Amino acid sequence: MADDPQLADYPVQSSDKIRFADTDRQGHVNNAVFATFLETGRVEILYDSRTPLSVEGGEFVIARLELDFRAELKWPGHVAIGTRIASIGRSSMKLSQVLFQEGRCAALAETVIVLIDRRSRRPRPLPPGEAARLRTLTGATVEP
Repeated sequence: MADDPQLADYPVQSSDKIRFADTDRQGHVNNAVFATFLETGRVEILYDSRTPLSVEGGEFVIARLELDFRAELKWPGHVAIGTRIASIGRSSMKLSQVLFQEGRCAALAETVIVLIDRRSRRPRPLPPGEAARLRTLTGATVEP
């Protein structure tokens, strides 16, 4: 993961409101909520209302989530979420994500998402058209 990320390096950007209920007894956003904010960014790619990934009989599942905390998130406020495709495999994609508050990077994450068959629950290949569309979201490379 990058040492000094910039939100502008992530082509898919979204935001979320930090709620009081997101805080813990130390007064900062609970670490589990960071994963919820990352989900907001993933949904922008997977279920975009204009161009959702369309794979009949398939669904996406998280196979791996690596999350590095760099700073606290505080209430009240908003979190800016940056998401990009880091790589594309046969049946999976790796997302690179960042969380920012007030211009400060609070977290870096990498998530591996696998396309599975809804019935068998086994991985299945990404359709070529969908993989091509994913490649447009910043520097994706095809892994063997």
